[in-house]
Amino acid sequence: MGIVSFLKKIRNEFLRKVKYRHYKIGPNFYSGIRVRIWGKQRIEIGKNFYIGRDSFIETDVVIGNNVIMANRTAIVGRYDHHYQQIGVPTRLASQIRDADYNWHGLNSLTIIENDVWVGYGSTILSGVTIKTGSVIAAGSVVTKDVDAYSIYAGVPAKKVRNRFECQDDLDEHIRLSAQKGYI
Repeated sequence: MGIVSFLKKIRNEFLRKVKYRHYKIGPNFYSGIRVRIWGKQRIEIGKNFYIGRDSFIETDVVIGNNVIMANRTAIVGRYDHHYQQIGVPTRLASQIRDADYNWHGLNSLTIIENDVWVGYGSTILSGVTIKTGSVIAAGSVVTKDVDAYSIYAGVPAKKVRNRFECQDDLDEHIRLSAQKGYI
């Protein structure tokens, strides 16, 4: 192992065990530079997670194993600011980070299951579930739940096709992944 790889490993363990110690983060965590992770109540991240540089998690989330989030991706809340607070500009309104916040979004949990790839520049809004084996194309905005082993693209993201060409390929992928303990 080279010195750069060693230093990256030390940095990622520091992030996992010190900076983000209030969250549940599995082994083999990798974080690019300028990444922010915050959740009001709950963040759980499985093993072999990768989040690229300039990315954000800013809502409660449960992320499975073997998930990759490319650079400049985000998981964000739908209701981070109380924009309907009467007599208060949105900039000054209560926000989800406030201890006394009592508007929408408090119990909104985002779920990203195992073996998911979130492409460059994509945004996932809170409260959605991205099922196992899915791919979110670069630049997409996910506003609704995503089917398993599917590719979603666009703004808002819509299913464009299945991840595998045929059912036999999908079945073999699931069999081998289970055999190796990936899913």
